[in-house]
Amino acid sequence: MSGLLQVEGTQKPATGPIAPVPGLGAASDAIARAHEHFWKCQESDGHWVFPLEADATITAEYVIYRRCMGLPIGERDRLAAERLLATQREDGGWSRWEGAPSHLSLAVEAYFALKLVGHAPDEPALAKARSFILAGGGVAKSGVFTRMWLSYFGEFPARGVPATPVEIMLLPDRFPLSIYEMSSWARGTVVPLTVLQALDFRVPLDPGRGVRECWTSPPETSDLSFDPGREWLTWRRFFTHLDQALHALGRATGWRPLRARALREAERWIRERQDRNGSWGGIVPAMVNSTLALKALCGADDEAVRRGHEAVEAFTTPMPGGLMLQPCVSPVWDTVLVAKSLLDSGARPNDPRLVRAGQWLIERQILGVRGDWAKKRPDALPGGWAFEYENVHYPDVDDSIAICTVLDRIRLPDEGAKRKSIERGLRWVLNMQSANGGWGAFDVDNVREIWNEIPFADMKAMLDAPTADLTGRALEILGHFGYTLASGQAERALRFVTERQEADGSWWGRWGVNHVYGTWSVLTGLRNMGFDSSDTRVRRGADWLEAHQNADGGFGESPGTYAEPGTRGQGPSSVSQTAWSLMGLVAAGRGSGEAARRAADYLVATQEADGTWSEREWTGTGFPGHFYLRYHGYPQYFALSALGLWLRAQAAGR
Repeated sequence: MSGLLQVEGTQKPATGPIAPVPGLGAASDAIARAHEHFWKCQESDGHWVFPLEADATITAEYVIYRRCMGLPIGERDRLAAERLLATQREDGGWSRWEGAPSHLSLAVEAYFALKLVGHAPDEPALAKARSFILAGGGVAKSGVFTRMWLSYFGEFPARGVPATPVEIMLLPDRFPLSIYEMSSWARGTVVPLTVLQALDFRVPLDPGRGVRECWTSPPETSDLSFDPGREWLTWRRFFTHLDQALHALGRATGWRPLRARALREAERWIRERQDRNGSWGGIVPAMVNSTLALKALCGADDEAVRRGHEAVEAFTTPMPGGLMLQPCVSPVWDTVLVAKSLLDSGARPNDPRLVRAGQWLIERQILGVRGDWAKKRPDALPGGWAFEYENVHYPDVDDSIAICTVLDRIRLPDEGAKRKSIERGLRWVLNMQSANGGWGAFDVDNVREIWNEIPFADMKAMLDAPTADLTGRALEILGHFGYTLASGQAERALRFVTERQEADGSWWGRWGVNHVYGTWSVLTGLRNMGFDSSDTRVRRGADWLEAHQNADGGFGESPGTYAEPGTRGQGPSSVSQTAWSLMGLVAAGRGSGEAARRAADYLVATQEADGTWSEREWTGTGFPGHFYLRYHGYPQYFALSALGLWLRAQAAGR
């Protein structure tokens, strides 16, 4: 392990108090207020956690899931229904993000959930929802997951649900259609879904609680096929016809010689990946489907089912208007980014409260479990961190990079133990580089596009391919610990981001919306590798940011830009996107420029009296083009980091 941290001569981020800058007292005051707020909301063990919000499907599916578990209607269901009603739009539907048009599948699931709780179809809210659904083509036009949930209750014909045979569990690990060639989040969801489909999982439905009135024509005669595309010789057309053949085969014969063996393998796989707190993968789709799959296999009294259900319930959180199910919880991510923002903005590295946060993070390093990532890195040792309280099988690159760099800046009582923790984390991150030079989030070389062509993949979210934003992060950690382009890994990473710079100078963002996020991530990585404003890539990226500043000094970009690239960089100003842009400009050596000053002024002006920031916009990306997130901590800690880094740039005259 010795020599892994090549720190000699490294230009690390400044830590500790910021020298006063004449005329910029308002920014300093904003920082002081934010510090006071963060110290007040720190948990007693040293960590921070903020709500993580998704669109209406997650809360609607919570209600539907509870019916699948056979639970009676209770207060939690009624509160979840109130939350759905509180987020309904005027046109009767529900949207994927703030300002987006209403979406059919969201409306179908929310309508069904409300009826399951006991709301009547003639209530004004449900009548409006039904009108929206029918105008959009009815239930027949629903997406794959909506079809699956409805099918469990007999409300969607099985022929319209993609056939996903459980026998896939018997394929060799390196086979092109092995489960290890799909993303970790898809893998954790697909495996239990194959079990439910193999067992023909069904749930009794009380009369009058279905969605029959939301079909434009009888389900029995409706066209429920999947679009094979216009071209003939494509994988999508092949898999569409294969799906039709599998359905026909299932109707024609009951001969399935490998079914029992495949079900045993799926059960073993699911049980092995359940975390200590009962969850799977730290994400709701994997959790609810794994719980239901084991219930279908072994009954509701199974201990793993009981623990799985408790884990799902633990993801709920009170919100204005009712109860929300979070798609995930983000304590590790929130904690490391709060700690970073405090360090960036003048907190002392030996502050006892930061020390507690650092020790809390070290305790969550995953050392004893070789997760699914080890399938392609069998010789690599564990050492990464996950996003959630528990998720030992799926550490991720983003959290691990942030924690290694932040721990290096916190002064802990046992510096030797801290160094070993960082070395293990850095070693794991370096082992996760893909062959093309980039990094994905959870897996290596997860690039088989064939998976996005199957009918199940209507969100095109089956892969965890390397991306520019994560590779920018990797350059950031490499530079932080003294790696230069003499390192083959750094050189390949630099080539990866260089090849992916857009013609306009920006970079696409996979895990945040969108080019603002990607451009900030790569500019920070380039800065840590020693590239300054004279570098063409840096200059073009900074030019793109400045060209997209709004009149109010802020920056904004809509999630709609994933579907409409011509609108990239455009949208109402948001706190987190303004913070990313400001940090990108500072990284590019333009911290003393007019654009940076106006962005800083925007952040100061939008801070609340209690030291917090908030935003209506959704700036987190789950699946580009389909699923977005609102991190309630993002505007708070990113704004604090940005103001701190900007003040440091002013003090240094950069």
